[in-house]
Amino acid sequence: MKTAVPPLENKRTPSGRMDEIDYLKCVCILLMVMFHLAYIGDKYPYAKLVVYTFHMPVFLLISGYLTHISKPVGEFLRKYLWIFIPYAVMETAYAVASSLLPVRQGLEELSLSAVIEALFIAPVGPYWYLHTLMLCALLYYAVFRFVRGKAITRFIILGLCFYGLERLHLVAFENAAYFLGGCILAQTGVKLNRFFHPSLWAAVPLVLLCAVPENLHRGSLAGVAITYLAACLLLYFYPLLSPRLRRGSLYIGRHTLAILLFSPIFTMLAKSYLPLLAFDSTGILFLATATALAVGGSLAIEQLIYRLGISCYFFGK
Repeated sequence: MKTAVPPLENKRTPSGRMDEIDYLKCVCILLMVMFHLAYIGDKYPYAKLVVYTFHMPVFLLISGYLTHISKPVGEFLRKYLWIFIPYAVMETAYAVASSLLPVRQGLEELSLSAVIEALFIAPVGPYWYLHTLMLCALLYYAVFRFVRGKAITRFIILGLCFYGLERLHLVAFENAAYFLGGCILAQTGVKLNRFFHPSLWAAVPLVLLCAVPENLHRGSLAGVAITYLAACLLLYFYPLLSPRLRRGSLYIGRHTLAILLFSPIFTMLAKSYLPLLAFDSTGILFLATATALAVGGSLAIEQLIYRLGISCYFFGK
């Protein structure tokens, strides 16, 4: 018996965006916020392992897919300059704060060299994604702009460059590989609904794979399968959303940069009101409250930056 579901159309908005991609970005950014809450990660460690196996790989694959290398050099570099500037501001602030507050995986001691290392080599906090994105995108552009030959040759060279970044301890190759996968999809003209096929049946192998702890690693073959199946399952639910939920998910999906940049402020602050919600032993009330405040607060900061007229110095627009 087949489960009926409206087909995805890869519908583009007037701005050229794909709604399904924004929806996937929304789900992944919400999962990132949820499991950056230390209390939730400790309370549901297996769920955290499952989520960490696929949520950032989906993000990285989408990032490679959406990286447009047809732009002139100046325009392309300008775009990533205005990713680097907010990244530099927030990564520096997070690195300093992590040395003063009880933050996991932060700086052990505060020094100029440690902050510079966090900024350019080994970011602390969730900002590693932007660091990886910038390096991978710049190499992708350089290889396809300046290396002559067939696409397969360029992809081999790009893969070797990504491996070189890992050897230099600048990125994890498994993360760069997902970005590379998105680049391949874009260059071969494969549409989103041709690659991620929405299906409720994806839940069956997904559950079976996730039931084995050894599979919960994004760099393994099982991790790749989990990433693919999770995206297929998530896309199955997109046409079933109510119009209000769909609009909300698309709005969040189009503002993931702001949520990624500012949500650590609110996940740090969440520890202060955790005791007030400790009566809920499941942690679900805390999860819902902290996630809503982190997402809403991040979007509010973004709007404030625009309303104050300083967005041109922070986002370049």
